[in-house]
Amino acid sequence: MTTTARDTVLGRIRDALTIAPAPGVEIPREYRTGRTLPDDERLELLTDRLVDYRAQVHPCTADRTAEVIAEILQERGARRIGVPDGLDEQWLTAYDGEIQRDSADIPAPSLDALDGVVTCSAVSCAETGTIFLDGSPDQGRRALSLVPDLHVCVVDLSSVVAGVPEAVARLVPQRPTTLISGPSATSDIELERVEGVHGPRTLAVVIRTDA
Repeated sequence: MTTTARDTVLGRIRDALTIAPAPGVEIPREYRTGRTLPDDERLELLTDRLVDYRAQVHPCTADRTAEVIAEILQERGARRIGVPDGLDEQWLTAYDGEIQRDSADIPAPSLDALDGVVTCSAVSCAETGTIFLDGSPDQGRRALSLVPDLHVCVVDLSSVVAGVPEAVARLVPQRPTTLISGPSATSDIELERVEGVHGPRTLAVVIRTDA
């Protein structure tokens, strides 16, 4: 068997790690936690960040959820949408298009035939303008929120927190987490912005201010 230089180097590294004492590592936990902001400040800050990321923001009261969602879908010409199986049916009563309840049996590539998707959210961080989805029944699998070109995401103001530590503290580590900060976007070597490469081209956020 021929020994390469790579084998020799890696072998020496493994030997060194075997005989070296394992140093104790102390992880600093001194970051700020437990910050709070009044409702109006959290709403203003989250809206500012989302708009800066080129997301559409639609504040409304909870009793107008269905109406606002229908208006967004109608404006975008979305006639066939996908929704997670656990999404509140009352949110779709004003929409007159075709609704497809998602399931694991539906192949992910076929989701591209949908005009959009409507989901709920787990928690949002006002400071970074980030929305967290955790795969709960009203949020669905990751593919559902990534494949269709339009994502309408409902955010309750009560689930909006000030910063990242506060947001992470509300998450269940065992759940699959998707972080959304505006529509999918990237830029080429000329710094030309291109949207819709890795996910939805359009993100519309419905913020229920009394929920």
